Amino acid sequence: MVHLNRIYTRSGDDGTTGLGDGSRIPKHHERIAAYGTIDELSSVLGLALAGGVPDPYAGWLQSIQNDLFDVGSDLCRPGGEQDGPRLSKDYTEQLESWIDEVNEGLESLTSFILPGGTMPAAWMHLARTVCRRAERHTDALAADPSEAGRVNSEVLRYLNRLSDLLFVLSRKLNDGGKADVLWVPAARKTDPEG
Repeated sequence: MVHLNRIYTRSGDDGTTGLGDGSRIPKHHERIAAYGTIDELSSVLGLALAGGVPDPYAGWLQSIQNDLFDVGSDLCRPGGEQDGPRLSKDYTEQLESWIDEVNEGLESLTSFILPGGTMPAAWMHLARTVCRRAERHTDALAADPSEAGRVNSEVLRYLNRLSDLLFVLSRKLNDGGKADVLWVPAARKTDPEG
């Protein structure tokens, strides 16, 4: 159980932050960018939930917020299994199950989709883009030779699948795709007022 009695510690005043293994790294380190973006993603999902996402998707998003704490914890603890549970393939498999369930009833795609439509769908699009940024930071961290073997590869799979789920949820929350905002290629060229 986590107990937070003091919010400020002053230990980060020098521009470093502590990791789960006790080491300290600069706050601009790619590892901090990765799990900081995970925190941002959870906040976007919180805004979506506060704005009214219907069930069962609200329950899914709350579950994902809990998963994201596990993802952040995994990224905060570089290295092996010795210091607690790591993200496993079960997390990703749950996302795949939800993707299959949602995607089954969607309208076929005939164009790229612009973020928008209903407010819940727009929040899913924003969450998707933040998730992709978290994935890019995590990938950059994993590609750093000094971090070899210190990033759980399941985190990358989870984030990749999560962005897919957020995309299909955006379509589901746009009346199953009927209210999707479609991209019109070269729209300015064909718009007589443009």
